[in-house]
Amino acid sequence: MSNKSNIIEVRNLKKKYNNNTAVDGVCLSIATGSCFGLLGPNGAGKTTTVEMMENIIPQDSGDIFYKQGARDKTFNQEIGIQFQHTELLAYLTVEETLRTFASFYNKHLPVEEIISLCMLENIKKRLNNKISGGQRQRLLLGLSFLNDPDLIFLDEPTTGLDPQARKHIWEIIRDMNKKGKTLILTTHYMEEAQSLCDTIAIMDKGCIIEHGSPESLIDKHCKGMDCPWNLESVFLKLTGKSLRE
Repeated sequence: MSNKSNIIEVRNLKKKYNNNTAVDGVCLSIATGSCFGLLGPNGAGKTTTVEMMENIIPQDSGDIFYKQGARDKTFNQEIGIQFQHTELLAYLTVEETLRTFASFYNKHLPVEEIISLCMLENIKKRLNNKISGGQRQRLLLGLSFLNDPDLIFLDEPTTGLDPQARKHIWEIIRDMNKKGKTLILTTHYMEEAQSLCDTIAIMDKGCIIEHGSPESLIDKHCKGMDCPWNLESVFLKLTGKSLRE
């Protein structure tokens, strides 16, 4: 049986592409209402793991439980996904884009509420091809919130943004977490994960190699070490400093 305090649980998840093992026996338990960070170098298996959890690709073996049961046909209506790369129609405005996507759901939050939450008021009449990178990311977050999901997947939501735009995204993520939403975040920014996440799992070579709160991981792996006491030091200690392509 799955734990009632967890919104999603993953047990012994495996995935191969040809003869290459992408995910090798991953187990995760994500508490309802938490912000969970999945970290790892390039090629660690993060994206494949998340895509199986999102029901985008099938697992070869293993189980995924959502709200203590198997995922059914309502699952895709109950989650939100902010993809790192989403093509937006250039000839639509920000507001028109939100209204178009809202029409895809049986129920959705008022578009005006999303515009306010994601700080889009000043650009709602602007065409998608006329907005900045930070504005685009706020719009993509808004799209993932439209159906009022209980579980939201965020794929590197601040990649390529300047510090000011990144902080705005953090503020939006914190607001959603305060509303009781469960967030699963993948990011290469260790400061971001340390600031936002209640629990961290670090992947490498298809496996979970460490997990816990940022504070507990820093205390465990930095104590007695001549290094900064932060999550980046933990990450580099566990995964190494060599370049991953």
